[in-house]
Amino acid sequence: MLSDHDGELSSQIEPARLPSLNALRCFDAAARLGSFTGAATALHLTPGAISRAVGLLEEELGFALFERRSRRVFLTDAGRGLARAVRDGFAGMEDAIRSLKAAQRDAPLVLSCEPTLLMRWLIPRLPQFEAIHPNIGLHLVAGCGPVRLEGGVDLAIRRNDFVPAQPLHAHPLFDERIGAVCRVDQVETFFEADPEGHPVVRVGAPLLHSRNRLDAWQTWHRLTGGSVSDGRAQVFDHFYFSLQAAVAGIGVAIGPWQLVRDDIASGILCAPCGFIEDNSRYELLAPRPIEPGHPHAPLLNWLRASGL
Repeated sequence: MLSDHDGELSSQIEPARLPSLNALRCFDAAARLGSFTGAATALHLTPGAISRAVGLLEEELGFALFERRSRRVFLTDAGRGLARAVRDGFAGMEDAIRSLKAAQRDAPLVLSCEPTLLMRWLIPRLPQFEAIHPNIGLHLVAGCGPVRLEGGVDLAIRRNDFVPAQPLHAHPLFDERIGAVCRVDQVETFFEADPEGHPVVRVGAPLLHSRNRLDAWQTWHRLTGGSVSDGRAQVFDHFYFSLQAAVAGIGVAIGPWQLVRDDIASGILCAPCGFIEDNSRYELLAPRPIEPGHPHAPLLNWLRASGL
């Protein structure tokens, strides 16, 4: 009596066990070249290794695959049938691997980055990355705070001022350094010299704040030991806006070095008091460690070099 479950996963009937891939490779080469010596040369093996592999394959299958005549070998009928199947199988695997590699090359690397860093630092440097790594597609998305590397996001650049939403590997990029910045032509209006001749922000100078870094001025005061009356404060919804307000000459903003370095280099902004580390840093967050040779290593190395 036959069970309705015959052929299901719970069946006692097991599928035929396939021979080893190495043995099939040896057989395929010998079948194509009609010679164990030729197969050995093609596979960088010895003729004896090819002969043993084919012999074990014949023993496992229970029938002869070749007729051996002098120094030549000829496929049997069974050997010809197996050779066609093996050749088709290898061709299918090669096609699948090529397709997967092509898809991997074509799929862009999705990088999430804090919006202000994205606009003021990363995007201006993107052409350099594309010139150095033309085969690495990079798709940028804006994001801030905790990030989950899922749903198409491969990596993220974040400042380490929050608890990650999931266990991630943090690869340091550069330390955060902050300074009070304003337009070059507004330095004398917003800054003055203290009794020792050091530049300080004038009392009453308009201070520019952002809602997503409301403690920026307090942090700078604490690190520098200064004290400024905040009589004329202006608060913007985003950090990027406060920096743009400084560029427009509206007041003095706290500017992280990486976010204002291009404006300083071009002579638009200046930081009369210089920059000081605030004990935070930017990191590249990844689901797994990025070791040398990893597909993401070129991006990590470039980000670090660009942050110098």
